[in-house]
Amino acid sequence: MTAVLVIAARDDWPTDRVVKALTDGGAEVFRMDTAEFPQDLTLAGRIDARRGWSGGLASPLRAVDLASITAVYYRAPNAFAFPPTMSEPERRFAAAQARSGLGGIITALDCRWVSHPAGMSRAEYKPLQLATARACGLTIPATLITNSPDVVRAFAGEMRGAIICKPVASPVLIEDDQLKTVYTRRIQAADIGDLRGIDTTAHLFQAWVDKAHEVRLTVVGDRLLAAEVHAGSDTAHTDWRADYASLTYQVTEVPKDIAQGVRRYMDSLQLRFAAMDFIVGPDGPWTFLEANPCGQWDWIEHATGLPITQAIADELRGVSS
Repeated sequence: MTAVLVIAARDDWPTDRVVKALTDGGAEVFRMDTAEFPQDLTLAGRIDARRGWSGGLASPLRAVDLASITAVYYRAPNAFAFPPTMSEPERRFAAAQARSGLGGIITALDCRWVSHPAGMSRAEYKPLQLATARACGLTIPATLITNSPDVVRAFAGEMRGAIICKPVASPVLIEDDQLKTVYTRRIQAADIGDLRGIDTTAHLFQAWVDKAHEVRLTVVGDRLLAAEVHAGSDTAHTDWRADYASLTYQVTEVPKDIAQGVRRYMDSLQLRFAAMDFIVGPDGPWTFLEANPCGQWDWIEHATGLPITQAIADELRGVSS
């Protein structure tokens, strides 16, 4: 019996869709969240001179043989959870052991991955994304990452046009017990005159790229599933994530040269899934912005009918499109 191992947060309902598509296709699925280890998930792994890792994972209701796992779907699981009786130093020590033990055995599995966490971790860095996209033949905006106000002023002068500022890493933070998002914003002349705070950390600045619309390109294995994202407000025109209610979508095709560059990008970073964002200019050229190796896709599938869930399930099962 073969099985697909799904590693994701228990309350992640897009993963629920993938699990259903897998089981509807006849696959055996063992789903786990790393938050279940070690209190509700048991690991038993063994390796010796005769064979590689064997053993299994078991929850109160189910078990899976490591040797039977043919594919792993990895999507943002929660942190390990330990008994409240443990001290904070004990928790840190136990987390490191769990990461190396459970995580080490799982990442050593020789099977299909969507995608391998080592590749995903590396591919999250925007500087690497931009360098890889450029090397793979995709157009990128002129970009500056700095903590120097003087360098920002010089960059703005060199661009001779508008520039934007956006986070280098995740745009999400928690402040006053509220989840907040830092969106892309255009830099005004008054901002250039007052750059206080730039020296506190790294900031990413880019040349503004004129746009007719944007494209969310969901890449699953060799499949490219693209949707135009049309902004219905000035806020969304700057950053469509800031005004979802104003957006409209349309399924689109990927130009051949872009498709070739995207596939080179995926191969270079050893990814089997990515949510890519492009600007499409008024005259049609595509400009790469970023590629999230664990990006959201459920809402774009719902809005457009693009078969992203099935594509992920097919990739895990080794079914060609």
